[in-house]
Amino acid sequence: MEPVTTITGTALPLDRSDVDTDQIVSAESLKRIERTGFGPFLFAEWRKDPGFVLNDLRFAGASILIAGPNFGCGSSREHAPWALEDAGFRAILAPSFADIFRNNCYKIGLLPVELPVEVVRRVMDAVLRDPTLQITVDLGARRVTGPGVDEVFEIDDFTRWRLLEGLDDIGLTLRHGDAIDAYEITRSEWLPRIRT
Repeated sequence: MEPVTTITGTALPLDRSDVDTDQIVSAESLKRIERTGFGPFLFAEWRKDPGFVLNDLRFAGASILIAGPNFGCGSSREHAPWALEDAGFRAILAPSFADIFRNNCYKIGLLPVELPVEVVRRVMDAVLRDPTLQITVDLGARRVTGPGVDEVFEIDDFTRWRLLEGLDDIGLTLRHGDAIDAYEITRSEWLPRIRT
C-alpha cells in the first residue's frame, strides 16, 4: 500500500445519500479474482443514465469523491472501495460512512473523511459551480481545505499512522519479521513453518 499523506485534486460531487455497496459495484461485476480492474464497473447501473455525474466530462480525472450521508452502507463487500480506488479516487468526503465500508477503505489506503453535513453541502455546491476547484486533504494535519472548507477531521491515531506509513495488515505483520523468524527457529521440526 502506498503511504497516504496529502491528496490534492478536483472532486466529483455525488449528490446522493445512502449509497450502498451494491450501487457502488454490483454483484454481477464480482467475478474477477484480482483486486484490480473494478473501476469500469463503478456505479455501472447509474452510468447508463447519460446525465449521471460520472459521465460528465467536466469531472473526469477527479481524485476526491464528495457524497451524501451514510455512504457505503449495505453489504460488506471489499470490492466497493477497490472499484473507487481503481477509478482514481483517493479520498471520499461525506457526512457519514458505514463502519465496514470505512474500515475496508482504510485497508487499501482510500481515505474516508467525515465532515459536517453543511460543510459537505457547501463544498459540493462550489464544485458543481466550478469543477476545476482544487481540494486538499492533509492526513498529517487532519485537515481539509478548499472552496468553502477549512475543516479539521477526526481519525484515530493508529489508523492515521498506518496510512501515513503505507502499512496494510500484511505490512504491519512484516514489521515483526525478525520476531517471527526467532520464534520459528524454536519450533519443533515436525510443526508447519510460517517461513522457510
